[in-house]
This record gives sequence, structure tokens and C-alpha cells, in this order.
Amino acid sequence: MRSLREFDDLRLSPHTGWTRQHWAALADHLLLSARPHASPSHARITFPGPPGGYGTDVDGLEGFARTFLAAGFRVAGEGGRDPLGLMDWYARGLAAGTDPRSPERWVRLDEHGQAKVEAASIALVLHLTRPWLWDRLPPLVQEQVVDYLTPAIGSDYPPINWVWFQIVVEQFLASVGGPYARGDIERGLALTDGFARQDGWYADGAERAYDHYAGWALQFYPLLWAEMAAGDPAADSRLPGYRDRLERYLHDAVHLVGADGSPLVQGRSLIYRFAAATPFWVGARAGAGSPGLLRRAASGIARHFVDRGAPDEDGILTLGWHGAWPAMAQSYSGPGSPYWAAKGLYGLSLPAEHPVWTAVEEPLPVERDDFHLLARAPGWLVSGTRADGIVRVVNHGTDHSRPGSHLTDSPLYARLGYSTATSPLLAGPHAADPFDQSVAVLDEDGRPSHRTGFETLLLDRLPSGTLAGASRWQAHWVASGAGGPDHGYGRSGAVRLGPWIDLVSAVRGAWEVRLIRLSPGSAPEGPDGAAPLDAGRLRVGGWPLPSATATVAATVAATYSTAVACSRVVAGAGFDRSGTTPVADGSPLAPWTLVPWCATGGPARTGTWYTASVHLGGQAPAEPPAVSWDGPALARVTWPDGTLDTLAVPAAPGEPG
Repeated sequence: MRSLREFDDLRLSPHTGWTRQHWAALADHLLLSARPHASPSHARITFPGPPGGYGTDVDGLEGFARTFLAAGFRVAGEGGRDPLGLMDWYARGLAAGTDPRSPERWVRLDEHGQAKVEAASIALVLHLTRPWLWDRLPPLVQEQVVDYLTPAIGSDYPPINWVWFQIVVEQFLASVGGPYARGDIERGLALTDGFARQDGWYADGAERAYDHYAGWALQFYPLLWAEMAAGDPAADSRLPGYRDRLERYLHDAVHLVGADGSPLVQGRSLIYRFAAATPFWVGARAGAGSPGLLRRAASGIARHFVDRGAPDEDGILTLGWHGAWPAMAQSYSGPGSPYWAAKGLYGLSLPAEHPVWTAVEEPLPVERDDFHLLARAPGWLVSGTRADGIVRVVNHGTDHSRPGSHLTDSPLYARLGYSTATSPLLAGPHAADPFDQSVAVLDEDGRPSHRTGFETLLLDRLPSGTLAGASRWQAHWVASGAGGPDHGYGRSGAVRLGPWIDLVSAVRGAWEVRLIRLSPGSAPEGPDGAAPLDAGRLRVGGWPLPSATATVAATVAATYSTAVACSRVVAGAGFDRSGTTPVADGSPLAPWTLVPWCATGGPARTGTWYTASVHLGGQAPAEPPAVSWDGPALARVTWPDGTLDTLAVPAAPGEPG
């Protein structure tokens, strides 16, 4: 696409230069670039690439429904002005896709579950563009659309964000005089109420599932539904609560965007890219949050991807992060799936005179100052440093599972750290066997243990502002097969148990201090009669640094984008081995990833505290934190800035607290 820099306005947008004109040009480019891949009647848009895991019928429906989002937002925000003829173009697709006799007909909701997802996008655009599309459709096509959506009634939806798809579809049906079940909507709303957690956050279901779905789905649909159902006492009574949760969530969300616009590289479905901007536009539409800050966050995210090759030179959003990197996709992903990024264009549904477009951009938290944020719901210790613009998360609360489970660690959820400058290793052997951002016991064959199912012990802010967190888990090894769908989270299998691991983290600036203790475990024999593992080598993995080469410098420095970053693990008490391992094509950020680590040379001792300091920053640190002990239960950490913190460590399992 032509450079968007020509539209820059540094007076209105001093941080990104982006205005509504940039967003409109991006949307138009995506929409026009999609047209060559459409079927004759426009009902299916099948982008280049191998068929997705659900087949070409679903691929074509995804391509239509997800680009339809961008078209709908574009026309709604223009009050119906439509120079590209978007509504007429998509109206043809609606007519053919919902016609059961058409060779281009869509797979129905009662034929494939993925159609339930896409139906919600179709319904919400028909709501937003009602005067310019729905009201102008011939009665026969309106009847076909209603018939296509009707199987949502009484259907089973997974008890996660999918429940909102049923609510939105049935609310639209109700609004056009179609059939619907009030009980479905009421039951769905009650279920989604149960997703609410502390500080405005939502979990994606009953598990500790915290990721970008918290914003681009679970904050998005409640406000949209309340708008669709405006005037209904049930909707009007819920709206203030939805808005209050959103506003509190946005306080945390703006802290999770790096100065370069990168969202946190964590959680599944990352191929949706700038869909991560969605909650900021939801906030603007709902009047929650500061317009200038919300646009700064959203525009920073979109510019981050546009400046780095998404969309590609053909105007296509490929399976990947910046450029194409198919290993990033889950098994449900097809060539049309990345176009859920269109949700990030939701701001275009707001007219040019809306305050979110007219307010001067405000700096992100990481651009104002260093910060330390405790995000209690996901169990994250969040630190941002102004000098390098990096936001880091140390994770003591998220694994897309429940306490006590023994699944494999998903690199997208169960790693100890995520950031806006690094990606977990998502391909190769270290994706299945934790290495980067891990604390693991190695078995006789050198395989690392997993931590999914851990218990959160502590989330706190110390008087100095330093963040502290702790978790405990029983080391386990899982013999999981490669079969079955990959939805981005851990897998089950035959389990072998090992010792208990206690981990205490103290986070200040670019540093995390890790205090680690092993305690004896008790367990039956594992798979094939394997005895429980009482002890093994202990290994700590650090931040996975993107690198153009496999060259390892003493400080493990590498060039990432336009900034120089440094990743380092400093071995403390108990560790006598350390190094840095280069990994080829393990993440979407660079050809190589450099992972620093430290380890014990032999089996780790139980009942002993081991220490390591883990660093990720824009430059090599002058000195690491220093750790000393005041008796067996109090650790003292002296930070490079001179701050002294005292940490009370947890009692071992079975010992009095």
C-alpha cells in the first residue's frame, strides 16, 4: 500500500502522527485488496494460502464476514456515505451466501460451529448499517438472512466468549421481528456475568484464561449488545456496570502497550494483530477513558503493524505477526482468520467530529515515566521503563487452566514472563518443552518440567513500589500426543510428578529477582511404571531476545526493530552453570532467538533457596540486584538504584505458615 506517512499530523497526534485519515486509508486498502479473492457473487472471499483446518467453505465465509466488519465500521462512521460502494458490494454477497440454492452459499450454523462466530459479525454489521443495508435489502434476502441466523436459537455454544455470539445474533433477530429465544439471551448474560473478575477484567470462561480476548471480545460485546437492546430494561440496567468494568480495565490495558505500539505478545489468536486496539475504541464509543490516550494506544498498535509489513505488499493480512509466519496459527486458523483484525478498525464507526478523533494524543504510561502496575485478575506484575519503552509482565496467575491441573505448559499462557519486545518460543522443541521464561526441573533425559496448575501465593506492591508475586506448583512431565486440535493452550496426557517448586518474584524496572525452592513431592508411579522424580537439575530460563543472527554477546544484546535490547540471567546462590542458547526460527520476531539461562550442575537440593536475577532492557545493566538473607524466611534485595526491599518467603508445603 502507499505510505501512510503523507497523512501524518504531528500537531494532533504528536506520538504516532496518525489521524482518522490513516485509519480510513488502511480500511479501504484492506477492503479493495480483498475483492480480487472474492467469488463471482461476493459471498466468499478466499485469501491465498493452504486451506485452514476447517476447510475452504469456512475459509470463504470467514473472509466475507471479517472484511464485512471493516466495511460496516467504515460506512457507519460516515453516516452512510459510501464512495467505494461497499454496501452494494456486500449486499450481493449476503444474497448469495444466505441462498440455500446458490453454489456460493455459506456453511450454516447447524453445519459447522465456526459459522456461529461469523454469524455474529454479520449481525452486528447489519445493526450498525441498518439504514444503508438492511433496510434496503429485498424482502426475500431479508428472509434468507433471518433463516440463516435462526439456528442460533437453542443451540449449544462453548461457555467462553462464544456465548456473546449467540446473544448478538438473537438480539439482532429480535430487532428485525425474527424468531429468538429470550431465555437464550438471559442465560447467556448470566453466564457472562460469571466471567467478571477483579478490576474490570474478564476471564474467558471458568479457567485462568487471560489474553487479548479480554479486550477484543469480552469488553467489546457487552457494550455492543447494550446498544443493540437499548430501551430494554435488562440492557439499560446492565449498561452502567459494563461501562464501569470497561473503564477500570482500560486503566490496566493502556499500561500493556509498548512505546513502539506493540501489544503484549501473549495469548492465542495473535494473528488478529491490531484487533488488540478494539477495547480502546469501545472505550471511546462508551465515553470511558481519555479520548487522546485511547487514540494514542489504538493508533500506536495499528502503526506498529503497518510499519512492519502487515498488510503485505499485496494488501493481504497473512497468518503471522508482522509478516507471514504460519507457525503462529492455531488449528482453527485459516487464510481468512487474520481479518478479525478488522475489529481494531471499530473506531471508524465514530464520526470525524467525535472527541476521540479531535483530541490531541496523550502519551502512554510507558512514555510518561517508569511504572509498576499490579494486575490482580491475571496475576501479572507489570513494569514499564520509559528509557526503552518496553512493557514486561511477570506471570503468577495465568495458565489457561485451574489450580491442581497437570497439563503441558502453553508458551502463550504459562511462561513466567511476556513483553512487548519479545515473543515466547512458539515453534521447535522449546515450544513444547519450556525453556524461555521458565523455572524447571530437568529429568534424566534433560526434559524440563511444566508448571500449569500452579497455585498463586502472593500478589503485592511493597512500600518502595517494587512488585512481589509468588506461586507454587508440583513439577510434572506430560506424555502428550501430537494429535488433536491446537487451540493455543496446554495439553493433557500421562503424567509423571516431581518435587514441589516455590517461586517468589520481585520486580523493579527492567529486573526480576527470582527466589526458588524445591520441596519433596509424593506421587504414585508415572506412565509405564516410571518412578516419581524426587530431584533433578534446576534450570532458569530468561527473556527470549529476538536477533538477526545466532551470535551471542557477553551481555546477550541483539537488535530488535530500531531499538537495542539486552536480555540477561545472572546466576545467584546455588547455580553453577550458565549460558545462552540460540534458537532458529522459534518466534515471529526475528530469524533467531537468544535465550540466556542458568542451572545447577547436579540435582538441586530440596529445602534450599536458589536465586537468579533476570533482566530485559534497552541496554546492558551496570550491575544486578544483590540478594542476602535475614534468617531462613526473610530475603533482602538491594536494587541497582539503591532501594532495599525485604521479602517474606512462603513456608514449604506441609509446614506451618
